[in-house]
Amino acid sequence: MILHIPNVLNSEELLFCKEILNSAKWIDGKLSAGSQAVNVKTNLQLASNSQELNQLRQIVTKALNSNPMFISSALPNHIISPFFNRYENGAFYGNHVDSAILYDETVGKSFRTDVSASLFFTDPDEYEGGEMIIEDTYGLHEIKLPAGDLILYDSTSLHRVEPVTKGVRMVSFMWIQSMIRDSAKREMLFNLDTTIQNLRAKYQESEEILSLSIHYHKLIQQWAEI
Repeated sequence: MILHIPNVLNSEELLFCKEILNSAKWIDGKLSAGSQAVNVKTNLQLASNSQELNQLRQIVTKALNSNPMFISSALPNHIISPFFNRYENGAFYGNHVDSAILYDETVGKSFRTDVSASLFFTDPDEYEGGEMIIEDTYGLHEIKLPAGDLILYDSTSLHRVEPVTKGVRMVSFMWIQSMIRDSAKREMLFNLDTTIQNLRAKYQESEEILSLSIHYHKLIQQWAEI
């Protein structure tokens, strides 16, 4: 499942984060790349020991945990501490698949990567190129979202970032270990939850909607790994 989640950050949060990002010190992104990705990665990232990184991580993680669409779609058991990338002067990230297991230095523990996400800090008109390309069973998907919006996708998806030929592209990227390991089951639960919420908004509560909600939670009890 590929899902566009709008307005994860509001305008005030976005402005504050961009001020920090524009004044931060950036290092070579290859330093955090795995053995496969290191040969196709030419971007910059915030150093893991920087004060700015910790501050931004808190803002982004809080925003994710309070976003209903993110919670419903990812069903997070743990959000691995976000990182931040900067692309300019032709920087790109070639085709790669995210590692299946990643270490979260903030909590000192490794987690399974079921879901990946990128949160945009620059609008499409601020840079040229830099399209994120995600490949799934339905073909290639070109992603270039407004600042503050997030794209969510399965971590097993092949993806890349095209070269940024003008301007600057800044994003936060993160991985999620979901309570629901199986992608098809996560999508089924998200669609069911969305239907329930839409019915509630249209008809308020009813016995039929309550029954659907009971089945939704029973499925989570049956499938969840926590």
